[in-house]
Amino acid sequence: MTGTDIAADLNILVDFCAQRDAAVLSRDAVEEAAGGRVEVAVLFGGSILAGGDLFARAVADDIAARFMIVGGQGHSTDVLRAAMRRRMGWNDVAGRTEAALFDRYLRERYDIHVDLLEHESTNCGSNVRHTLDLLAAAGVPHRRILIIQDASMQRRMDAGFRLLAPAARVVNFAAHRTYVDLIDGELGFRSPPEGMWPLDRYVSLLMGEIPRLTDDRDGYGPAGRGFIAHVDVPAEVAGAYSALRMAGVGTPRVADQRWADAPGS
Repeated sequence: MTGTDIAADLNILVDFCAQRDAAVLSRDAVEEAAGGRVEVAVLFGGSILAGGDLFARAVADDIAARFMIVGGQGHSTDVLRAAMRRRMGWNDVAGRTEAALFDRYLRERYDIHVDLLEHESTNCGSNVRHTLDLLAAAGVPHRRILIIQDASMQRRMDAGFRLLAPAARVVNFAAHRTYVDLIDGELGFRSPPEGMWPLDRYVSLLMGEIPRLTDDRDGYGPAGRGFIAHVDVPAEVAGAYSALRMAGVGTPRVADQRWADAPGS
C-alpha cells in the first residue's frame, strides 16, 4: 500500500467510528435529529481535550435542558491529564477523574457549571450504565440524549445506549473527526485539535474498534460478548480494516485489564 492508500483507508475508519447524526452542533440541528428538545447532553471523559471546547459551545447554545460529564479513570485518562497540564498549567491533576478534569476546565476557561458529574466509569460499557443510573437516581428525564465522545469510540457508545436504553432517542456528535494525511511523505495530521492523540495511538484506537463492532463471536455485539447492540459494519469499512491489517498498519488496541471492572472496554 502507498502512503496515500493508507491514509484513505484510515479515513474510512474515521468516518465510520466518529458518528455524527447532525451536520453541525447547534440547537436547531440537534433538535431536528432528536425529534424535539434534548433533555440531557453528555460529554464522555474519553474524549481528547478539544471535546471540552465543543461541549462549551453546546452549553452556550442551550442545546439541552441539562448537562452532564461522565468519566472516572481509564485508558485515556493519563493523556487527558497531560493535556490539562500543558494547556492550563495545572500541576495537581494526578488522581483526578476525567469528569473532574473536564468540569474544572469548563469552570475556569468558560465559567460553565454543569448539572451532573459521574466519577466511577472505567470503560465504554460502564460509561453507559453509570450514566443511565445517575440520570435515573437524579430524576432527570432522558428520552432524548445528546452524547459526545472521542472520534474513535462514538459509534460503540451509541451501540451501548441502544442496548441498555432502547427507548431513548440518542443523537451522536463525535467530539472531533481528525483525518490522516500524507505530509512530506509521512502520515500525520494537518490541523490536529487540542490534545489530539499521537498518530500511532489514534491508529491503534481506530483499528481496535472494527473487531469490537463486528457482530461475530469475537466481537462485542449480540453474536459475541453481548456488550453492545448490533452494529452493521459496511463492506467498505471491513475492507479498509483488512487492507490495513494486511499491510501491517497499526496494532488494534486491546482491552486494558486495569479498567475492565465492567464489560465494554
